[in-house]
Amino acid sequence: MTKKWARAALSHPAFTGASRQHLGGLIEELAEPWCAAREAELHKRRGHERMRTAGAGPKEELVFTDRVVLTLVYLRTNLPHAAMAELYGMGRSTVSEAIRQIRPLLARRGFAVPDPPGLRLRTLADVFAYAEVEGVELRIDGMETQVRRPKVHRPGRRAFVSGKKKQNTVKTTTISDRQGRTLWNEADRPGRMHDQTAMRTEGIAEQFRLHPTVKAEVDDGYQGLANEFPRQVSAPPKKPKKDAPDGEKRAWRETRRRQSSRRIVVEHANAEMRQWRPLQRYTGRREDYAETHRAIAGLVSDRAAQRATRRVCSTELDVVRQPAC
Repeated sequence: MTKKWARAALSHPAFTGASRQHLGGLIEELAEPWCAAREAELHKRRGHERMRTAGAGPKEELVFTDRVVLTLVYLRTNLPHAAMAELYGMGRSTVSEAIRQIRPLLARRGFAVPDPPGLRLRTLADVFAYAEVEGVELRIDGMETQVRRPKVHRPGRRAFVSGKKKQNTVKTTTISDRQGRTLWNEADRPGRMHDQTAMRTEGIAEQFRLHPTVKAEVDDGYQGLANEFPRQVSAPPKKPKKDAPDGEKRAWRETRRRQSSRRIVVEHANAEMRQWRPLQRYTGRREDYAETHRAIAGLVSDRAAQRATRRVCSTELDVVRQPAC
């Protein structure tokens, strides 16, 4: 089996999760930062400037294109390094090194937006500035991924036990627009931490104060944030008491239904990331989870940003005036 055949097979969208055009754009985008990082690593190893021209010396066993393809295959399918090494006819350590080089570059790309094209959001401040300028209404929700259980007697072992999932998880926060396109997905915290606490430690309250025109839809987990910013953050209404009138209960159900229909798109954004195998159940080192998650979220945002903006119909009911007899 030749490397040419392996590259042709693994570069299929079924393995990489990216179209041929998207893959070509990634290779072109990451080539320059990879060369710069590689040259910096060689300079640190030598301890002095290059004495021979570029390209001299031993050749790389894997070319840059193969490194990108292998990293995408690993992020999409979680295929073992040894299996990919067997396809390429080389050692497993070579594949592991390639993934360690490309994955940080993918994680630092940020998140794509539809308008203006080419703009990428890398911080929470970028998201709120973009939402204020473009008039985007945000959708915020948490996302939990099961991870390995820490070893016995290790400090902080209980911090990853989620009260909701009853498993060891890592929690992240997703922010999307009203079309379900991912704008930001970070705030990596242990599963035991509350959704609202994870966002507050990222400084979301300060961003709402700095951008008073930005509005967001959230679920019950962010009720405190909605109480602090009632004009900007919309959360589901509190359930009426058992002895409340039937009309009040029906109004509560209808209001909750409308709010859920507006917020459900961020759940779809989370489901889109669940199509990538490492985010269904992460079996690697927890220290590498944040980098892996950001790399996958950035790739998902690339595909979501290409979707055309569609008109969203209002969920409000229109009152029809009855004709007079």
